[in-house]
Amino acid sequence: MVAVVDSNNLSIPNLNTNGNESRVGYKRSVPRSNSGYVSSIMGECCISCTTFNILAPIYKRLDHQNQSLRESDVRDSWFNRNQTILDWLICERSSVICLQVGFWVGNEELVLMYQERLGNAGYNTFSLARTNNRGDGLLTALHRDYFNVLNYRELLFNDFGDRVAQLVHVESVVPFFQNQGGGQQEILIVNTHLLFPHDSSLSVVRLHQVYKILQYLELYQTENKLNHIPIILCGDWNGSKRGHVYKFLRSQGFVSSYDVAHQYTDGDADAHKWVSHRNHRGNICGVDFIWLRNPNQSRKPLQASWAEAVFSIIKCQLQKASLAENDAFAFFKADNNGDVITHSAFCEALRQVNLAGLPYGLSFQETDDLWAQADVDGNGVVNYEEFKQRMWNLSCSAQIENNCNDNMEDSKDCSEKEILGFAVKDAFLFPSEVEKGKWPENYSLSDHAPLSVVFSPVRMQSSS
Repeated sequence: MVAVVDSNNLSIPNLNTNGNESRVGYKRSVPRSNSGYVSSIMGECCISCTTFNILAPIYKRLDHQNQSLRESDVRDSWFNRNQTILDWLICERSSVICLQVGFWVGNEELVLMYQERLGNAGYNTFSLARTNNRGDGLLTALHRDYFNVLNYRELLFNDFGDRVAQLVHVESVVPFFQNQGGGQQEILIVNTHLLFPHDSSLSVVRLHQVYKILQYLELYQTENKLNHIPIILCGDWNGSKRGHVYKFLRSQGFVSSYDVAHQYTDGDADAHKWVSHRNHRGNICGVDFIWLRNPNQSRKPLQASWAEAVFSIIKCQLQKASLAENDAFAFFKADNNGDVITHSAFCEALRQVNLAGLPYGLSFQETDDLWAQADVDGNGVVNYEEFKQRMWNLSCSAQIENNCNDNMEDSKDCSEKEILGFAVKDAFLFPSEVEKGKWPENYSLSDHAPLSVVFSPVRMQSSS
């Protein structure tokens, strides 16, 4: 089920802003023009984006001794906390605001609070409830000084976690490069919240949720002829930089804006430099991301990249069972006397590692797609060399430098088409302690830290 909202005729009121508006809780300040756009020292109009899981009152525990007492039972508590969150968001004044799970769609008073206050501050808002009446959902807000909304789509995964996503297709109100005669820039923005990894068997569900988003983005771009358009993915991804989802998105050309801004690599040494969440188990981790993919960014074919990510999950499951390469091949081969893996043995192995045969597992079609990737020569069986090549020694990590400023220099090659993308100008988390990998005990806005990113428009070349 996909819902479409036609938002071509939204009004654009004029809002007054200060020339140098300091960001709440940050030592940084970013100059703003009178039009509301963030301005860089080069004079181009930048945009900013904030993602924040604001923790729904129905999930926030007020008394850890009494697990049944939730904030939703005490109006003053959730009302005051959410008013403070709105104060922060409105003062931050990002071009784009993406809120997750904390948006308590089941409470009309809270919904109206966000719609009215953000609306009065100049935002168009779109909310989406999770399926099966979970009570919470998503809210995406676009500032009318920055963007016209061209289209809005809702993605209902209808999966084990009742997760959803929002896709907003926008164009800038004014050209980013006003002195060059450029047109309005179009961008695709996604807001989502993935399933929490309660156990390792749910890794494939979370991966599948991202796969559905990327499949839909490919379809939407094809249908609307949007080959050269930047994509920004926002949300609570419920997984760290060491996880399968992170590596899958990297293989698809996306970069983590915060890591780019701070020059952090994909390696283990930088995996815990920052955190953004203290979960219900008391663990702190970095799970909130704003991903950017520029239109000239190289990436692997989506289905092949997804297959590599699934095989990586399988490999992790087998390694946890202390199976090395030879033992893993024997596990897949099962009782087959020949030195090959058959299709039936492959399916049974997926069932044994809890990736198939469950309500939230791989479908028959997806299992066949994996098999097609593994059976390199198409002869109906997978030998040891194919197993090593496609199922064991692969890597889903993209061979892309962690720098979205690559290939952005002006070029005079007339055979190439000039397109527009973004560089990450700045990125910061609040409160400041989380940027050092620590969680402050006196922080009470949520169990997540808001992440804000400033993007600077840049010209780049595309030969397609």
